[in-house]
Amino acid sequence: MAFLIEFWNFLKIRKKFWLLPMLFMLVLFGGLIVLAQGSAVAPFIYTLF
Repeated sequence: MAFLIEFWNFLKIRKKFWLLPMLFMLVLFGGLIVLAQGSAVAPFIYTLF
């Protein structure tokens, strides 16, 4: 949790709020890949990358 607080303070101080959408998409795609491993959807997801 301390990492998230420190990261948020970094974004506020340095005015780098444009990093939030990129970080959100990385977390979303990472979670999608982890959840889809071993399912029937996995071959279709891996074709995206």
